Amino acid sequence: MIKQRPRVVERPEGYVGEGFFATNIEKVIGIARANSIWPLPFATSCCGIEFMATMGANYDLARFGAERLSFSPRQADLLMVMGTIAKKMAPVLRQVYEQMAEPKWVIAVGACASSGGIFDTYAVLQGIDKVIPVDVYVPGCPPRPEQIIDGVMKIQELVKNESLRRRQSEEYRHLLASYKID
Repeated sequence: MIKQRPRVVERPEGYVGEGFFATNIEKVIGIARANSIWPLPFATSCCGIEFMATMGANYDLARFGAERLSFSPRQADLLMVMGTIAKKMAPVLRQVYEQMAEPKWVIAVGACASSGGIFDTYAVLQGIDKVIPVDVYVPGCPPRPEQIIDGVMKIQELVKNESLRRRQSEEYRHLLASYKID
């Protein structure tokens, strides 16, 4: 068994002196948020099985600060949509998204959640971005656990570098308005 060194978070930019360190509060909050993500899995099919493997001992998503799965939208900040979403399920998905507190992020895992996959039918939603905004797309049918971990790491980078005021920006309000979300 290969022993891996623990992942050490890089210190943000700041002023270092003998016995002190000063930095921007936004950078500290970004690092804290990025390394304590609470995902809400919304799994409907085979991509959900791959997510279970990602949470298992071989891949262990907990190493990346996403150990506490939340099955309540009010206590989650990362919505992971995995699998085929039927059009009848779209209002439920949207309701789950709207119940999440800000800040919140979304990953579309797999071809079905991203674009409808091979199911180009009247009953299947052709991508969850038709009903909610998506931050990261993870390709594959189904994607390997390594790809899901890569998607979570991309979310972490986005979270770490996001301004605290981005959610109050006119651009963000316009994005939500385009989805008819208040």
